[in-house]
Amino acid sequence: MTDETMTIRAMCDAYDVTPRTLRFYESKELLFPIRKGAQRLFTRADRARLTLILRGKRFGFSLEDIRQILAMYNRNGSNEAQLTRAYEVAQARLQQMESQRAELDMAIAELKVELVAGAAMIAGFRRAAE
Repeated sequence: MTDETMTIRAMCDAYDVTPRTLRFYESKELLFPIRKGAQRLFTRADRARLTLILRGKRFGFSLEDIRQILAMYNRNGSNEAQLTRAYEVAQARLQQMESQRAELDMAIAELKVELVAGAAMIAGFRRAAE
């Protein structure tokens, strides 16, 4: 291992992921480690990609969305298309998350009302039993 490459174990330790996760991302063509026999060596580019993958997953992006966004990277040119696509995916995901939060807020409010009613019923049963 050099400053330029990291072993799978070093990647797991640095990014708090499992070897299985790295192999999965490799199988989905999200990471492209160098192969030396059975050993995988991850480059700086792989590390940057993994950072973006993990961030995308934390935001709830699909692996396909992440793969497409990463594939749009242009090392020697403008990355406007990549940024635009990432922005569109992020906007859609935010809208979905806000909708889910609104539904969750409604469910929480309903559950609180039901718990108050349930507590009153339980108290009534206890008073009747005394």
